[in-house]
Amino acid sequence: MESIRVSAVVKKFGAVTALDGVSVEVDAGELFFLLGASGCGKTTLLRCIAGLETPTSGQIRFGEKEVSSLPPHKREAAMVFQSYALWPHLNVERNVAFGLEERKVSKEEIRRRVGEALELVHLSGMGDRGIDQLSGGQQQRVALARALVVRPKCLLLDEPLSNLDAKLRIEMRREIRRIVKEGGLTGIYVTHDQEEALAMADRMAIMNGGRIEQLGRPEEIYRQPRSAYVAGFIGETNLIKGRVIGVKDGDVMAETPVGVMVGQTADESWTPSDGETVLLSIRPEAWNIGDGDRDNGVEGKVTERSYLGQCIQYVVSTAAGMQHVVELNPLKLHERGETSIRLSVRRTDVVVLKD
Repeated sequence: MESIRVSAVVKKFGAVTALDGVSVEVDAGELFFLLGASGCGKTTLLRCIAGLETPTSGQIRFGEKEVSSLPPHKREAAMVFQSYALWPHLNVERNVAFGLEERKVSKEEIRRRVGEALELVHLSGMGDRGIDQLSGGQQQRVALARALVVRPKCLLLDEPLSNLDAKLRIEMRREIRRIVKEGGLTGIYVTHDQEEALAMADRMAIMNGGRIEQLGRPEEIYRQPRSAYVAGFIGETNLIKGRVIGVKDGDVMAETPVGVMVGQTADESWTPSDGETVLLSIRPEAWNIGDGDRDNGVEGKVTERSYLGQCIQYVVSTAAGMQHVVELNPLKLHERGETSIRLSVRRTDVVVLKD
């Protein structure tokens, strides 16, 4: 395994700047996610790391080795694509062996290493099957085995689960994480699926407009977003506009359409000024229905509800706009148009953001 260091990478396609001075370091053995909306630059960055694109400027290092101008086969990295890119006329064993055959590895060594790779992805004994005899999940495992058989130091994955159904995606999340950790690999994984990233990543970078908007562990990104973009992209959130009327001991007090609310900033380098306009980010599951924190009490009426068994989702009309509320294991269901209900939220669950 090796660390990967990207330093001030710029990639331009004509007049379009796809990457605008991106810098990030991925630790050896880490499963790192690049996440963002379509066109944010995440796949371009992965392709630059893989050697499929050459940066306009900047450097990429694998360990201490500068690889920015090296072709893909000299980087000791393997890539798994969204489409799997398997050869339909070759069986499983020949598909997995393809990279070794290209490298002129001996037949005996190929047989041994293909067997090891198939065992790692739980496909032992299936080497003679045709690709068309496999399920989508099994085809994804073949693609992984083909990448792993060349013994890469880095595994690069470009939305590898997007073609699978929901149940298979959940199963393959666990498998990919297991393979990366058991194989001693450094993994970089591109996706637009926020749930996938939260479930699998050691760390993640949220990209926007060719730049990294925020970088950190999944729980940090979710609970302490540093911008409205990140808060809205990773999970669902409610945004309430307010005007700062005071800051004390880390608590920010803001006047809002529903009265004074108290929250805290996620960015330690920023302290809002009195009179500054801010946004208060509140996750739907952070709202409490009924009596609670008196500092952040809000009155409203239920306008929509969706019962999902383990939880119920409400849309509550308040003076600050529609608030999305999630209640786990509900004991009581509130009806649409019911007499006003009270919402409250702890100040530690209110994230104050720049407007």
